[in-house]
Amino acid sequence: MKTTMPARKAEERSGVLTVIIAFCANALVAVAKSVAAALTGSASMTAEAAHSWADTGNQVFLLIAERRSNKPRDARHPLGYGREAYVWSMFAAFGLFTAGAVVSVWHGIQVLANPEPASDFIVAYVVLALAFVLEGISFAQALRQARKGARRYRRHTLEYVVVSSNPTLRAVFAEDFAALIGIAIAASGVALHQITGSPVPDAIGSILVGLLLGTIAVVLIDRNRKFLVGEPATGEARSAVVNLLLQNPDVDRVTYLHMEFVGPSRLYVVAAVDMAGDLPEHDVAVALRRVERTLEEHDLIEEAVLTLATPGEQPLLGD
Repeated sequence: MKTTMPARKAEERSGVLTVIIAFCANALVAVAKSVAAALTGSASMTAEAAHSWADTGNQVFLLIAERRSNKPRDARHPLGYGREAYVWSMFAAFGLFTAGAVVSVWHGIQVLANPEPASDFIVAYVVLALAFVLEGISFAQALRQARKGARRYRRHTLEYVVVSSNPTLRAVFAEDFAALIGIAIAASGVALHQITGSPVPDAIGSILVGLLLGTIAVVLIDRNRKFLVGEPATGEARSAVVNLLLQNPDVDRVTYLHMEFVGPSRLYVVAAVDMAGDLPEHDVAVALRRVERTLEEHDLIEEAVLTLATPGEQPLLGD
């Protein structure tokens, strides 16, 4: 849990860079796929175009999420604006579901009902190859950011992406990963269409792309929902805060601890502690505030609120 203020700023800059790279890559890919879909008439290419346009729009939401969630806290928002990240990331996930998943599945069903042959398959292959390169560049940036975070918190990369409090990283990582798989599905659908002369495999490819996007969108929506309603910190983070408190000379024991994410890498901490010695009430109040300020010097802790423990409460143990 060791993080410094420069580390948070570096993480914020890395997050913005990841989203900008994803936006540029998706915009270029969306234009190319749209042209290819118009020229070839391929259902899979149409689904991929819808996917890329959805991703491009989603990056705008994610940029807003990064900007608004990093605003400093004020009197109206004493816990900061961190949860803005989950609100705008939720919008992006809904966009992926509606503009990407639903459109792709619906178009595939329409093609199955009214099949039409495609043409200019070479155009589709060239565009898909270009899209794979651009999406790969964007995914590589998201993977680099994820690996840095995973090393910092001593987790596996995929585990970190899933449990991370950073919704923009999770969204870009998942969308780019889905895009690479979707390109492979689309290429298979186009190839089978060319080989068999039947648009059915192409239409099925469109439906599969839509189902993939829908699954990713539902996962992202659920993760953002959990952080919006109050995702508690567990495991190593709790042990680290208990240890921070017990290392303070003013604290003898910790009997209660609640830690809740109020934004990406931002925690609201409530704890009950037994203060050292037998100080008068005024001195205890001053000591409590001193311990709170010490906790808040840690980059991950947005605000800490401490209260006194009662004599009968069992202490919490750190590592």
